[in-house]
Amino acid sequence: MATLRDIKRRIGAISSTAKITQAMRMVAAAKLRRSQNAIVSARPYTNNLAKMMQNLVATVGENYSHELIQSRPNVKNIAVVVVSSDRGMCGSFNTSLFRLVSKFLTEEYKSIGEDVNITLIPVGKKAVQFLSREKLNYPLEFAGIFAKLHFSSAQKISEHVSNGFIAGDYDRVMIYFNEFKNLINQIPKMIQLLPIEAAAQSANATNADYIFEPNQAEILDVLLPKHIEIQVWKTLLESSASEEAARMIAMENATKNANDLIKSLNLVYNRERQAAITKEMLEIVGGAEALNN
Repeated sequence: MATLRDIKRRIGAISSTAKITQAMRMVAAAKLRRSQNAIVSARPYTNNLAKMMQNLVATVGENYSHELIQSRPNVKNIAVVVVSSDRGMCGSFNTSLFRLVSKFLTEEYKSIGEDVNITLIPVGKKAVQFLSREKLNYPLEFAGIFAKLHFSSAQKISEHVSNGFIAGDYDRVMIYFNEFKNLINQIPKMIQLLPIEAAAQSANATNADYIFEPNQAEILDVLLPKHIEIQVWKTLLESSASEEAARMIAMENATKNANDLIKSLNLVYNRERQAAITKEMLEIVGGAEALNN
């Protein structure tokens, strides 16, 4: 049985842990506010740009062709970008994402073709650790970018996958990330980055009549690569906000559990202390009775 000193020492250790988790929760809350403002501000632009590009691809027809919108009939090589966090202590943030990636690697890709080659591109230290642990090969990595997130990181990632797609190294590029819904919900999600797909036309939809100035080719040659950069940047912002939200909730739960454990240990400590005092009193009374007799 633990002595009073052992219980007191354990209460002190848990109290120190609770202070650390509470401080981490406050730091995550401050970072979340900045990350949330960034993704909320970026969403209207990125979503409208994506919608516009899909409409353009659907309407330009045979008058224009670009490598980034050319669909490959036989998909043999797929690039899978996995966006995780650089640090841990964020609950199931990375675990849920890796579970979705593992499901694709073991089951879903077979529906595309049995001889499909998968190239994994980890973004974030935890994705690198996951692929290393699963003994999966990857040609390059983008680790440590979330400590100070810059648009240049999105440009490097988009440049690699775009050049690989144009060169024929990749027939399709997919990106896995956590989408920020709110403080409680961060949803693992996959989007197809390349080729850029045309918007699905509904029965009531009307084709927009675009006027290009100076000309169609010059505008789309600039917009298509920019569109890939913006979509990658959006996934990084989504992942960053999701990570801080998950970490804040995880640290809040850890602090609450630590405080609950301290309360339980205090009850045990008081009970043991009371028992020790009662035992001493009985020994004193028994000794006095023995002397009187």
